[in-house]
Amino acid sequence: MISRRAFIQKSAFAAGAMAFSASSYARIIGANDRVRVGVVGFSDRFRGSLLPAFGYHFKELNFDIVAVSDIWNKRRNEGQAVLKEKMGHEIRACVNNEALYAGKDIDAVIISTADFQHARHTIEAVTAGCDSYTEKPFAETMEDNRAALKAVKESGKIVQVGSQRRSGPNYHAAAEFIQSGKFGPITMVELTWNVNQPGRWRRPDLVAQLQEKDTDWKRFLLNRPWEEFDPRKYCEFRLFWPFSSGMPGQWMSHQIDTVHWFSKLQHPTSVVANGGVYVWKDGRRNWDTMTAVFEYGGGPAPAFQVTFASRMHNGDENPAEIYYSNGGELNLITNKVSARGGLTAGFARAMNMEPNLLPDVNLTDIAVKTEASANTGGDVTTSNHMRNWMECVRSRKQPNAPVEAGYSHSIATIMTNAAVRSGSKATFDESTQEVMVGGKVFQY
Repeated sequence: MISRRAFIQKSAFAAGAMAFSASSYARIIGANDRVRVGVVGFSDRFRGSLLPAFGYHFKELNFDIVAVSDIWNKRRNEGQAVLKEKMGHEIRACVNNEALYAGKDIDAVIISTADFQHARHTIEAVTAGCDSYTEKPFAETMEDNRAALKAVKESGKIVQVGSQRRSGPNYHAAAEFIQSGKFGPITMVELTWNVNQPGRWRRPDLVAQLQEKDTDWKRFLLNRPWEEFDPRKYCEFRLFWPFSSGMPGQWMSHQIDTVHWFSKLQHPTSVVANGGVYVWKDGRRNWDTMTAVFEYGGGPAPAFQVTFASRMHNGDENPAEIYYSNGGELNLITNKVSARGGLTAGFARAMNMEPNLLPDVNLTDIAVKTEASANTGGDVTTSNHMRNWMECVRSRKQPNAPVEAGYSHSIATIMTNAAVRSGSKATFDESTQEVMVGGKVFQY
């Protein structure tokens, strides 16, 4: 049986054995060279978060945006105009990614397209010799996940997955505390993400503006099964599988990534899930309410359970991540370690045991820089994450959220989606790197 570690090492060995193409050599960036960036998808995410993050650092680090690719003429034209104003020069507008890379004037790209497109667009980028900042979720099927991992490893390109918690100082402090052994073995993790926003992931005004003649529906679908043109699935893709898994890919991918990071485990051993569309019956395919339960560890690693609960009809978007041990908890809402729930003297004495109580620790005190809370990562953390990628493009060091992190969180989200779609327990086959349900490979 081939372990996941062996699978990745094998891919890495293959990459090392390959000779880089002439185009790859041509794109090696010198310390004083300007890094030319292309934008793949002029999305709300790019405009609202990634562009401001890039804007904080591009002059200092000598980066520039020179081109934008979007298959919808509205977004393409908007992107060209916004970026021209921001960057102070003309921007090449491309009808698709093929045209973007044919220009041979870019060294790196920022990818913020529909969820199911991220992995395939990353493959296009690294194959063209470009580094990439790729939004999460990294992949929504194992076929795409494996293909993207292989392509990135073989290319030697720098890929930062948009899991910005990995650039949050409070998260680094939490990882250090847990991995140092001071926390003790993780026994349970509770993850929640709740909102009360009927318009979340809905874009009615945008849907009304989209006509099939103004975009390329076939290119939008990529390798997904053919469906007739539907502006809702194009603009509101997060509500419709197989264009997005919804809550698992959008929200859980952030939080489950910290579980992998802190525990050094690569994926769950099993996942079960329950839920449905309970409130917003607007034609969506993806649930508005769900709970997933994960098993991690076992064998040489201590086993523990993780729960992820999310609802879209009641909540204030204050995501919670609480890690438990026998000695207390590490709370990434408050950024504090405490003895809350730990084994007290009275209960320990009854079993002839020693009490186990963690000390009070403020994670922000041991972080390099204070973060307000876990929440959604915040603009500061996104800025940190973008800067880390830009610095790694120059240094050629691995970024905070390398491709392996995206591969791992995608296993967890795909397993969750398999449990959601099948109503059965999902597991992972290490030898084939496949998500399994009922002894069979999960087919979307």
